[in-house]
Amino acid sequence: MAIGCSRLGLRTRLVTHYAEDRHGQLIADHLDGNRVEAVVGGSLPTSTASATLDGRGAADYTFSLSWDITGASIQALAAVEGSLHIHTGSIAAVLAPGSASVKALTEAAHPYATISFDPNCRPDITPDTPATRQRIEDFVATSDIVKASDEDLQWLYPERTAEESLRAWCRLGPGIVVLTRGAQGPVVLSRSGQIDMPAEPIRLADTVGAGDSFMAALISGLAQLNALGAAARQQLYGITRDQLQALVSYANRAAGITCSRTGANPPWLHDLGHLPGAATYQGQ
Repeated sequence: MAIGCSRLGLRTRLVTHYAEDRHGQLIADHLDGNRVEAVVGGSLPTSTASATLDGRGAADYTFSLSWDITGASIQALAAVEGSLHIHTGSIAAVLAPGSASVKALTEAAHPYATISFDPNCRPDITPDTPATRQRIEDFVATSDIVKASDEDLQWLYPERTAEESLRAWCRLGPGIVVLTRGAQGPVVLSRSGQIDMPAEPIRLADTVGAGDSFMAALISGLAQLNALGAAARQQLYGITRDQLQALVSYANRAAGITCSRTGANPPWLHDLGHLPGAATYQGQ
């Protein structure tokens, strides 16, 4: 996600945890090569995720995890207070002890920044569905933009449709709520209405990183509309249907580009271009 945002022209900092080991050095080099500034906390070994692809190119993951960013508390707080937008989600938002730090940072960021959240659920890591659901809903209620996949919502709320869950999340308070449905394309709700869009026609390589690429492009597009930051929160919540249509199309194309490539390889700005009709964002 951080690399996707950086490649689309946003000045990006990643508050994270990795160690000075072989895997940590690979991460540090990759972040540096993509112009992402790392704020690193924790001292345990670097977490790893191994992806296995099925016949359709969909990924299944095996994790070895440690998540604690308390060692970077001061630097992380300075980073969020100096940012226009904060994004979090997935394991970072639900795995202790780091999840408590993440929640505190998003609360501290609210007077300065808009906030986005993607639960990107991992049931193997957080099998307690009711507890995870409550943590996720707490983040949804304090976020301005939320994205979830149909698989996320099916696991969290098996008793209702993904579209029903999407509408329930919208009532919790976010200005934009997105449902991604793989080959069926995204559904987006805002106060200006609902957008249903088919997926991009592509030759599929795999789906690794597609959701993060969609979210990164959505954030980049909002930046180009000058709709990020606490001072622009009213503008974000008042986004027009035409603007929303353009944003969804932009994010959809970004996800399509990633799905046409092997591995998590999100597009650069020269691949995707700027959001049609929007200003060029200079970054902050």
